[in-house]
Amino acid sequence: MPESRLEKLLDFLRNEPNDEFLLYALATEYLRLNDTGKALEYYEKLINEHPDYVGTYYHLGKLYEALQRKDDAVNIYERGMKIALAKRDNHALAELRAVYEELVGDDD
Repeated sequence: MPESRLEKLLDFLRNEPNDEFLLYALATEYLRLNDTGKALEYYEKLINEHPDYVGTYYHLGKLYEALQRKDDAVNIYERGMKIALAKRDNHALAELRAVYEELVGDDD
């Protein structure tokens, strides 16, 4: 039986346990498989251990939104915008700002 994409990623992670791209890929794969608990675990691990991995903030924020955790989503978008600004990643900054403004605009 062929090895699944998830199994391959987990094998790679055993060899490279601190690889930020593998952590991100695992989180994304778990989300694709509708395992939000595992996706959340890996996204949060990535934020805590690799806070400069800018791409995580958008996806973690969106997951928080889907889980009805608005305050957490707002917080993670704010953190992500600060990181993106510091890294001069204007594309990520624009994406984070857009979802942040859409989310906080609901209060008006």
